[in-house]
Amino acid sequence: MASALDLQEQEQLDNLKAFWAKWGNLITTLATVVLLAFAGWNAWNWYQREQGLKASVMYEAIEQAIEAKQLDKAAPLMAEMQKQFAAMPYTTQATLVLAQASSAEKAQPLLAWAAAQGKPQDLRDLAQLRLAGLHLEAKRAAEAEKALAAIQSPAFEALVADRRGDLALLAKDSAKARDQYSKAYLGLDAELPYRRLVEAKLMSVGVDPGTLVKPAEAK
Repeated sequence: MASALDLQEQEQLDNLKAFWAKWGNLITTLATVVLLAFAGWNAWNWYQREQGLKASVMYEAIEQAIEAKQLDKAAPLMAEMQKQFAAMPYTTQATLVLAQASSAEKAQPLLAWAAAQGKPQDLRDLAQLRLAGLHLEAKRAAEAEKALAAIQSPAFEALVADRRGDLALLAKDSAKARDQYSKAYLGLDAELPYRRLVEAKLMSVGVDPGTLVKPAEAK
């Protein structure tokens, strides 16, 4: 009986050895790949956390400089932050904050950077919207439309329409201005204070906002 068990165990051992001889290298390779990927993922997460922490420190320094009205101090900090932490959302946020506090001349390159390299997409879109506003103020219609056309997020559709209404007025196209302002008015939440400004724009081109109905409500 013992001999039969020994033979059975030996046969199982031989089968295991044969299996390992055939598949051992592949199994080891796959296990190594999985372990390396896991280690790499952990390392990347750690790196991202470290980068985010460092970026947040620079963000606070820039914000403090802006609050103290020391824009000459904030500018080099911003340049360094863009160089070191271009992929961090903190950097895009800081860029937008500094642009808001700066003159149009100095805000334009900041907004252009945020529009091209900012993270995430929503902040890039916000930068494009503000950039379009600067171009509008300077009567650069083509550049303003280019910035508006680059906006991807549906959340900005109403504000894009509002800017396009401004562009239409600049081009003395009242019909298009009415269409765009109407779209903006209907797309904005009724509780938003900015909607009142769009309402005033509508009235200036001969449209009573009270007569406007969303397409879904008109059916």
